[in-house]
Amino acid sequence: MKIRGCFIAASLCALSISSLSAQADSDFAKANRDFAQGHFKEAISGYEALIRDGQWTANVFYDLGNAYFRAGDFGRAILNYERALALAQHHPEATANLQIARDEAHALELQPSWPERYLQFATVNQYSVTAAVAFWVAAFCLAALIFTPRRSAATISLLLVMVLVFAGAIFAIWPFPDPGEPPPAAAPVKRAKFLSSRLAAIVSVFCGPLLVEADPES
Repeated sequence: MKIRGCFIAASLCALSISSLSAQADSDFAKANRDFAQGHFKEAISGYEALIRDGQWTANVFYDLGNAYFRAGDFGRAILNYERALALAQHHPEATANLQIARDEAHALELQPSWPERYLQFATVNQYSVTAAVAFWVAAFCLAALIFTPRRSAATISLLLVMVLVFAGAIFAIWPFPDPGEPPPAAAPVKRAKFLSSRLAAIVSVFCGPLLVEADPES
């Protein structure tokens, strides 16, 4: 009697496992159909449901990475390709697609704006010192022109040159965000540090040269 009961229990377990496996295969096939039809969000939901149900296989993670890639989410695509390779190191498709996703992600990185490209030959500290020197020289030239009865052409020329140098240095110090580029994920914190360093540099023009913290994005 006990043997018969054990046999019945084992049969029920086998049927249950078989049913779950058939259900998982059906869900996987449905997710694949959604992907083939271009319904990438539905495919992502299907693959992630399989993963939540414990279907941790390299092919599921690989297909999920493909769905994220086609949806334009390269970060999650990279993550799932790496998960697939963690489960199956010799997965040539996942290896190739991982490299492609990384290349696409690098192509979307923020590029320096044209002022930043042309003004990278000096640091913020150097520009702030230049602006401070130009400002005070221009101030002395202006005072000389005001308080001396005879105005020298050399003094006027020096004043104009210093004003131009001062304006150029402030232009180099001031941040110029690119309105066409979306901010990165950590933009609020990085932007605050960036602006504080630049404002400190500009304040140092009037209060004397100070050591300004290096720009974390330069």
